[in-house]
Amino acid sequence: MICADTNCIIAYLAGDDGSDVEFLDKLLERKVIALPPVVVAELLSDPALPREAEMLIRSLPELTIGNGYWQRAGKLRAKLAQRGFSARLADTLVAQSCIDHKAPLLTRDKGFRRFVRIAGLDLL
Repeated sequence: MICADTNCIIAYLAGDDGSDVEFLDKLLERKVIALPPVVVAELLSDPALPREAEMLIRSLPELTIGNGYWQRAGKLRAKLAQRGFSARLADTLVAQSCIDHKAPLLTRDKGFRRFVRIAGLDLL
């Protein structure tokens, strides 16, 4: 299973160009995409989200949140801060979900590179 970040899904839904959008399209066809819960929340927060887009988002599997998730996410964010990196809470939650499930993350956000160095997140 591969996870998609909010920015990739938005780019896909907007019909943007890019290798990540093409890759996401192939992954969707193969049904190997899952979404971290915070990505679902971010996507469904758009009041102008077309119904077809909402149906697609709701059809995709969501990663589960296991026991200790919130504590691990908090400690991960603290670990980043100790090393001089700042991280948005939503990005930390996405990264922790992927780390917990050993799932690579497809994203356009270069800020996730700090999670690779600090916590072993696998990026595509």
